Amino acid sequence: MTNKGNDTFCKKMRQATKEIHTISDTLVNAKLAFGFLDNSVWADGLLVFYEIFQYLEFAMIRWKHTEIGLFLHDQLRRTEAFESDLEFYLGKEWIKSYSPRDSVTRYLIHLKKIEDTDPILLIAYIYHLYMGLLSGGIILRKKRQLMQKIWPFQACQMNGNNITNFGTSNIFELKQYVRDTMNNIAETLDEDTKNKLIEESKTVFALNNEIIRSVRGTGTVFFKKIMYFVIPVMILLLALIASFKKI
Repeated sequence: MTNKGNDTFCKKMRQATKEIHTISDTLVNAKLAFGFLDNSVWADGLLVFYEIFQYLEFAMIRWKHTEIGLFLHDQLRRTEAFESDLEFYLGKEWIKSYSPRDSVTRYLIHLKKIEDTDPILLIAYIYHLYMGLLSGGIILRKKRQLMQKIWPFQACQMNGNNITNFGTSNIFELKQYVRDTMNNIAETLDEDTKNKLIEESKTVFALNNEIIRSVRGTGTVFFKKIMYFVIPVMILLLALIASFKKI
């Protein structure tokens, strides 16, 4: 599927969400950045998005004969990848004790309401979340792997990254597939529906921000990691001071 335009509708969506998108990027950097060094924070970040992606993936299957189903792509399916990573970090029995937090529940209720009343608006969520995973998600994974390689107090951990592993697929081509699908669908919609999609795009990021804020453990992780660095430095300084006194 190709689009002869210049991503016109996607650019409109991007422009309309620029301000709140910036807030989301800031939140992700502030919250999930701690996951570079602590698996529990990274796992909690996966956990809050797990059911959202699962809902959207199943919605694409339920509506596979409509515009929504056009986003279906084998290489983009993420439910099993989420479950594999969560099993790696939380153990094989993680689902038995899992209970979605309030922000996730509110998100799912909103998605269900849209599907029941105006299902075409689901494509705003599909577009933004999958593009986010293919863009920011890939960047976060690379930063995390780099930090784990150079961090002196933790063994390098390269597993548990299935959610951002698209195998031999070309990431640029996958992103272009999502853009082309969005733009091609937009060409078939009336102006009122397109305006609704643009407005709903703002809600996508607002709901994303809610669940990102709920990611647990970032404060204690920050203090713990800083102490890992500060204590050895203090010991070294004290040793140097002691040696100078003996001279």
